[in-house]
Amino acid sequence: MTSNIAQAPDSKTNSEPRMIQMLTPEGDRVSSGEYDAFAAELTDDDLRNFYRDMVLVRRVDAEGNALQRQGQLGLWAPLLGQEAAQIGMGRASRPQDFVFPTYREHGLAWCRGVQPETLLGMFRGQNHGAWDPQENRFHTYTIVIGSQVLHATGYAMGISLDGDVGTGDLERDSATIACFGDGATSQGDVSEALTFAGAFHAPVLFFCQNNQWAISEPTSVQTTVPLFKRGEGFGVPGVRVDGNDIIAMYAVARASLDSVRAGHGPMLIEAFTYRMGAHTTADDPSKYRDAAVTEQWKAKDPISRLRAHLEKSGLADDGFFAEVDAEADTLAARIRKACMEMPEPDPAEIFDFAYAGEHSLVAEEKAAYLDYLDSFADTTDGGR
Repeated sequence: MTSNIAQAPDSKTNSEPRMIQMLTPEGDRVSSGEYDAFAAELTDDDLRNFYRDMVLVRRVDAEGNALQRQGQLGLWAPLLGQEAAQIGMGRASRPQDFVFPTYREHGLAWCRGVQPETLLGMFRGQNHGAWDPQENRFHTYTIVIGSQVLHATGYAMGISLDGDVGTGDLERDSATIACFGDGATSQGDVSEALTFAGAFHAPVLFFCQNNQWAISEPTSVQTTVPLFKRGEGFGVPGVRVDGNDIIAMYAVARASLDSVRAGHGPMLIEAFTYRMGAHTTADDPSKYRDAAVTEQWKAKDPISRLRAHLEKSGLADDGFFAEVDAEADTLAARIRKACMEMPEPDPAEIFDFAYAGEHSLVAEEKAAYLDYLDSFADTTDGGR
């Protein structure tokens, strides 16, 4: 089918690769063929909840940006424009699946029950990722580009060794979700992960959010082949999805995860989307990106697209949208208050989680560091 999103041509066929889309930028529902059955599972409430999820996550993201600009956070990695890709994947996963994120997966964190205040605390330097990865089935954020893709593949190989794949038990069969961006596909770690996943038939879903920019470098500088084809040489089939279409994202993620859990091997999804904001709050995209292109992508905004569909279908009215906006305001006030009231962390904590147990060298370094801090303390106030 013809896509509504401009894409780089396939270098071999000189034609646009197929991209799965179920919701046009105007909010019209279209057929995708083999994935329609998975979209048919969605109820009216599901679609309204998708809208709510995306609006609330976008508000968390906006507050993260604002708090960083006000000096309350050291850094923030925006996800503006990528809400449908993340919420669609998150809601398609099952509780036993394990997500390995980058540092931008705020939407997936939301779906896995990680509180926004916890994320803000990490970017504020209050914690090192204060959720339990096993409880949330959501690994800590990863800064090193692409390394989490190897972690996800190794964990998936462990799932196979434990026999928790291909049993037919819907509450037992599991998969890992390896999140990465288009820039990470140029890293050796991703190629190594694809090698192991293909060779060992690991139950891992590679989830590439192609937001068109690896910091300041466009995807076209990295490859002339569509990213969803990167896995083919490793025995990992791929599919490209309109990453701004949450119905398509959910349907393709559901189908792919079902296949992976059933023991049919790894798969790769390329969510074709766009990074509307900066790479991080330390970045200025106006230095390298054409503002006119960004404006074109605003017309494909995932939230506006679903809202148009809900309105056209009579599934939501002004009262519903006002209620969601009010909930977003309440959430914003809550997380801002929590961020501003976070207590100063104990500097000693940076040593406490280096090893699982006591280590003589770490203990020595900790004592030396605390003595150093004490040397700055005013003796009249009792020291540190």
